[in-house]
Amino acid sequence: MDKEITIEEYNSNWSKQFAEEKVKLIEILSDNIISIEHIGSTSVVGLAAKPIIDIAIGVNDLDVVDKFIDPLKQIGYEFVYHREFPERRFFRKGQWRAGSHHLHIYQFESEQWNNQILFREYLINNPDVLMKYNQLKIDLARNFRFDRVSYTENKAPFIQKILQEAKEE
Repeated sequence: MDKEITIEEYNSNWSKQFAEEKVKLIEILSDNIISIEHIGSTSVVGLAAKPIIDIAIGVNDLDVVDKFIDPLKQIGYEFVYHREFPERRFFRKGQWRAGSHHLHIYQFESEQWNNQILFREYLINNPDVLMKYNQLKIDLARNFRFDRVSYTENKAPFIQKILQEAKEE
């Protein structure tokens, strides 16, 4: 059984944790990265979230990521292969289903990269949408307390709708 999904009120320490991690990541990967962004719910002031810091790194070519596996292991990141997401490389810091940081590596300015940034910015700039998403996450965490897959799947239609709205603006 999955660990219980915990949604916490927004915590300003999340942005501090991102800033600290960004320094470490730049130190070990600097030559190969174009951009590092705080993404996901912990990056949006006022949004409740699972207390996991999501970080996106943009690179010119995903083939470079093979060179990241050992250096990232030195600072606690484990590479997690996801065949179903060929456009992303994923690393987790912390235990399975209980990570403290998730690292998503995309080709810089690919559709996946742009969607992450667009969604974050849209929530920041649209407080009414942010509140709807906040409530959805709380409701889903209550309805799927031990079912992370269903929690994530049930957020997807809302996220897709918001991305569509954002792209049309």
